[in-house]
Amino acid sequence: MFTNDQRQKERTGKYGSPRLQYLQELVAQFQNASDEETKEKIVANLGNFAYDPYNYTFLRQLNVLELFLDCLTEPNERLLEFALGGICNACADPLNAAVVIDCGGIPLVIQCLSSPVRNTVNYALGSLYYLCNATTEDEILKPEVVDAIKRFAAAGAVNVCFSNLAQSLLDRHASKLN
Repeated sequence: MFTNDQRQKERTGKYGSPRLQYLQELVAQFQNASDEETKEKIVANLGNFAYDPYNYTFLRQLNVLELFLDCLTEPNERLLEFALGGICNACADPLNAAVVIDCGGIPLVIQCLSSPVRNTVNYALGSLYYLCNATTEDEILKPEVVDAIKRFAAAGAVNVCFSNLAQSLLDRHASKLN
């Protein structure tokens, strides 16, 4: 369920941390964490907050989208999966998508199409669906990327989720592919 100020006030209670403060604490914990498992848990937690439009301003204010993008350069597949999940959750919002685009996130997301982790590939397809627009289509709809997306679209018997996401991406941008 999406949050609003009243619902947030009720959920926080008299002694709870306001949302911005809580998210700020999570970011600080991530920055101070030394072990991978702790980082994974924090990024997964931040990614869960990225689904709710109530949190979008806070995520941008705290540079959480940039933190997610930094995680996409790490060799840890779980960290990458959770970070891309956060990006996918957040980039349905045009302001969040602009941050991802402006910070060079498109090549990082495209790279994730070849991940061995199914969720990561799903999140990459979903992210590209929202990131593709008139200013990014040349970067996203390159022949090699379109070929990969078409292979996922044709893989319905193997993975219906890949197929449906990829086909939605193709359908949305089909006029630009001809």
